[in-house]
Amino acid sequence: FMDNVPYEVWGRYIVEKLRANGIDSGYVVDLGCGTGKLTTLLADAGYDMIGIDNSFDMLDMALEREDDRILYLMQDMREFEPGEKVSAVVSACDSINYILEPEDLQAVFFCVSESLKEGGIFIFDINTPYKYEVLMADNTIAENRDEGSFIWDNYYDADEKINEYDLTLFIKEQSEDEDDIYKKFEETHFQRCYEISELKELLEQSGLVFDAVYDAYTDDQVKCDSEKVTVIAHKA
Repeated sequence: FMDNVPYEVWGRYIVEKLRANGIDSGYVVDLGCGTGKLTTLLADAGYDMIGIDNSFDMLDMALEREDDRILYLMQDMREFEPGEKVSAVVSACDSINYILEPEDLQAVFFCVSESLKEGGIFIFDINTPYKYEVLMADNTIAENRDEGSFIWDNYYDADEKINEYDLTLFIKEQSEDEDDIYKKFEETHFQRCYEISELKELLEQSGLVFDAVYDAYTDDQVKCDSEKVTVIAHKA
């Protein structure tokens, strides 16, 4: 169900920004790397990749790629340590929105600052208030495919700035008598909505310099209906 994510577009954009800042090689951390799709694309571009995630299942899938160019670490992004100073840290797929408390997000940013070399670059994306307040809101999204289907219920608390995703998935499996059966899975996810002003303040408090914010993975200005934005910062 993630096949609509344009990883190749995101990878090209990140590489372009890294090279524009003089980072043509060296160690790069993919924070919240998941199954390693973006991590692999950045490794293909010549970077020495370190993928960090706190999900064993995600990292287990990433390791199935058997790519010895990439070091995967199971760590909490609020206290991650790549083991050495790196040239850049990137974080995609709204991983930052999963940090539910501002003080925890500051801890993430502080770890980024501590991990970066001087002048190192931090690139991350984040969902916007517009996406949570208008598109997600209290809406239900459903999709039916041959291989499975899902029902995705959203509940947004504007006071707490927390969005709850309740996912119900029905995944096709083949039984011993070769009849199709569907196995039901249920997941609940929580994400927090952050204003750009909050991000700027937390970045600066963590020793990072806010450089720019764009409509996601473009050089366009943020619009009132931007669903996701890309933030670029660096270590002073």
